Amino acid sequence: MRIAVLGMGRMGRALAQRLLTQHFSVTVWNRTPGQAGQVVQDGATEAFSPAEAAQGADAVLMSLTDDRAVRDVMTRLVDDMPSGDDLVVADMSTVSPSTSRALRDLVPRGRFLAAPILGGPLDLVLGNARVLLGGDRTAAERLEPVWRDAFASSAYLGDDPGCAVTLKLLNNYLLMANVVLVSEVVVTAEAAGFDMAGVRNQLFGWATVPPILRNRIDDIVGGAHEGWFTTRLGAKDVRLAREVSEEHGVVLPLAHLVERLYEEAAELGWAEADIAAVVELVRRERR
Repeated sequence: MRIAVLGMGRMGRALAQRLLTQHFSVTVWNRTPGQAGQVVQDGATEAFSPAEAAQGADAVLMSLTDDRAVRDVMTRLVDDMPSGDDLVVADMSTVSPSTSRALRDLVPRGRFLAAPILGGPLDLVLGNARVLLGGDRTAAERLEPVWRDAFASSAYLGDDPGCAVTLKLLNNYLLMANVVLVSEVVVTAEAAGFDMAGVRNQLFGWATVPPILRNRIDDIVGGAHEGWFTTRLGAKDVRLAREVSEEHGVVLPLAHLVERLYEEAAELGWAEADIAAVVELVRRERR
């Protein structure tokens, strides 16, 4: 099966690498040249436009930064999309439900899927990530080899692509909020004079600390915040989750606070640092 991957950020590169290890034929493209070097060395072919990447492909998988980038690239793609009925376009980016539904309307003959990923780049490379699917069922079934071979599991959530994206946003909101809570616990323990190595060990064993946070505990306690999920993107995802809730008449007081913390972290110089950098804001507030 021939797959085009559009977007060579951390997640896009990890996706391409995972597909290559599972013996898919992969063509990649990125808006800014120079990001696909290692992936090309690993066996991918680099294209110089979305349409070129899609030529001869069975599927186009998009992994881009935000709604604007996704809309721009999709517009470029559909303007020159190959006419073959079998080409499926799956957006694996984290965007708003309204954007996902708009993308569906751009792609002809029901060939669009929302396919947001649960997990980070390392999870993806190791085959431990999961994928949520929304959109045309036939299109989802057509790409079953991708979901089966590249991911730990997949879940089809119906023909509305916005449903898959909504659950991804709520998942990310839980992550962002929990990172803030653990940051508050860590800074309080520091201020109280605890041995932080002991606190670290405790956090790894507490049932109240979700497993998804364990790969960030060391960074929160004393790391350099060099992970992959930036505070800028964290703020964006919390905002989108909050907006979804408000569209359905639900007010999330905590979401406003969490969103603002990540925005402030980005404004104070941690825009490209991992979301664990939010702990530095808590440290700044110590009296």
